[in-house]
Amino acid sequence: MSDVIEIRGLRVHAIVGALPEERTRTQPLEIDLDLERSFEAAASDDNLGATTNYADVVEYVVAAVVAGRFILLETLACRVAQSVLDEDEGLRAVTVAVRKLHPPLAHDVATVGVRCRRERP
Repeated sequence: MSDVIEIRGLRVHAIVGALPEERTRTQPLEIDLDLERSFEAAASDDNLGATTNYADVVEYVVAAVVAGRFILLETLACRVAQSVLDEDEGLRAVTVAVRKLHPPLAHDVATVGVRCRRERP
């Protein structure tokens, strides 16, 4: 059983979507991450170097999302999940949920979103 670092409600503005108006301006997104790893070493030594620094993960994710131009939320979520997993060898698995806030739809919808999980073999 893995322990989990949770990052909730990370808000960024990025270009994502298939509609013409979504390709030219940013829109608000909310991102949640679950970072699965063992806390055994960090908990026994109370040592940040023995765990995942979530501040670093947040900076990395924001930079990747803002720099990208995605058509699909699925692409954004899965690329973020895989790249976070690749960046930290201590992680066993990463789950990323991405939601568009107030998406441009014909009806009043608060959010639409996707979730992607990547794990080590």
